[in-house]
Amino acid sequence: MTSTPPPVTDSAAPAPEPGSVPVPAARTAAESAAAAPPSRRFLARATLVTAVLTALGSMLGLGRDQALSYLFGAGSETDAFLVAWTIPEFAATLLIEDGMAIVLVPMLSVAVARRAQGAPGDPVRSLVATTLPRLSLAFAAVAALLIAGAPYVVAVLAPGLSDPGLAVHCTRLTATCVFTFGLAGYCSAALRAHRRFTAPAAIYVAYNAGIITAMFALGEAWGVRAAAAGVAVGGALMILAQLPSLLRELRRKSAASAAAVSQPERPLGLALVSTVLLFALCRQSQVLIERFLGSTLPAGAISHLNYAQKVAQIPMTFSLMLCTVTFPVVAQALAEGDTERARERVEKDLTLVASIVLLGAAAIVACAPQITELLFQRGAFTAQDTAATAAVMRVYALGLLGHSMVGALIRSYFSSRRPTWYPLAAMAAGILVTSVIGALTAGSWGVCGLAAANAAGITVTASLLLHGARGRGVPIRVRQVVAGIGRPVRAAVLAGAAGLICASTVDSPVLGLTAGCAVVSLVFVALAWTGAGGITPALRSVTRRLPHARHR
Repeated sequence: MTSTPPPVTDSAAPAPEPGSVPVPAARTAAESAAAAPPSRRFLARATLVTAVLTALGSMLGLGRDQALSYLFGAGSETDAFLVAWTIPEFAATLLIEDGMAIVLVPMLSVAVARRAQGAPGDPVRSLVATTLPRLSLAFAAVAALLIAGAPYVVAVLAPGLSDPGLAVHCTRLTATCVFTFGLAGYCSAALRAHRRFTAPAAIYVAYNAGIITAMFALGEAWGVRAAAAGVAVGGALMILAQLPSLLRELRRKSAASAAAVSQPERPLGLALVSTVLLFALCRQSQVLIERFLGSTLPAGAISHLNYAQKVAQIPMTFSLMLCTVTFPVVAQALAEGDTERARERVEKDLTLVASIVLLGAAAIVACAPQITELLFQRGAFTAQDTAATAAVMRVYALGLLGHSMVGALIRSYFSSRRPTWYPLAAMAAGILVTSVIGALTAGSWGVCGLAAANAAGITVTASLLLHGARGRGVPIRVRQVVAGIGRPVRAAVLAGAAGLICASTVDSPVLGLTAGCAVVSLVFVALAWTGAGGITPALRSVTRRLPHARHR
């Protein structure tokens, strides 16, 4: 691929932040946002910036969970908070990560390109002025409704909870995140559409820092309610972390450019918003099923599920970072009518996503007890809690490939900004599988049965989305994608088994984790990334074809 020209040293234009597109000499800052497809250097730099900040946010997220387990253990009090925690979990998925981002990023990407093209007025400001006030009112109304109806929310989410009053108090505090997450998600989508990734990647750093601070500052007086108050504070910090960057982008003037966008600007269609939000809501309802069934199990079951899930999802989070960076690129390619470039990009992303998450899943299966002991076994978190959490974590790891593939594939379905109900149907089928298996196994297998139901359901959804991708969204080549994923799957199975044997022979959790992860990494890389048919040669082949596809 061609490299991006060096930036202009114009004092009138602000210096680009890391992870942003450099401004070419013949273009203004506004024009560069809709310029030619980004180079490999840009994608690597943007992904690196996103990775570093995501890693920091994840570390703080682990610190948040460690603080929660240290201060409050894993019992009825934390169960009550985790029922209230369902709201920020849903809000993050619907308003920041999947739902509104899938709707807004393509729409704002086209508006940015139209502004650079010299369209009358300022399409970006016009779109923001049209959509942001209405969405803000909707966010505020839903937050107020949840605060007022908190007792009913708790009764629906966890009817068997031992302390519903505490859960109601926590729910009223966490419900404020619907408004703050909505605004934070809008800011993130707008900045990503401008190919600005630093501030959006930093939001979970600010969020988790706010929660941790609140827990230690207020925990002695408020108990677990301090964590719920931290959610409210952290949501506001998410907005503040992005506001300066967004205001700078909105102040920039439009200018004429040679960029061409074949699709006209479209309004925020109800059908598109409905399909995306219903899909995200249906996907996140897996958590509702777990909490509902887990509330009937002994005290601490929901907490064990939560701690295991938070750690097990870290590989999934890192695997989807590249998709976060390339999503605006795919959306703009489709807006320009270049389906070949979009297809090549999505296929390459799917291969990388699968490889990264499978490596992480193998490490979790091999070293789950050591990871749990090092992260959580202190204070009120006992060795019995460690054993229960590690067992659930290993089962969760079986579904990580499905979770990552769903996260990557759903972007290709909605990159063209056209509504489709197929992803919702696929997710509904997965939820049905999760519900049936969870109901059948919760009594005999406990929390491990709920984790197995989660893994089975999301795998069904991922398979259906991959099968239906050919005729909807980006026309990826399904057989080639499946063949590319097969090798890292086999490598992950063997690497996980080898790492498990190695880690279990060492008594020290630190040495066991080190040895297990080292063995997993060596075996996985040797089997999946090198040699004929490996991932590295395949990606090089795709990379060589990308420049030709771009200029067709």
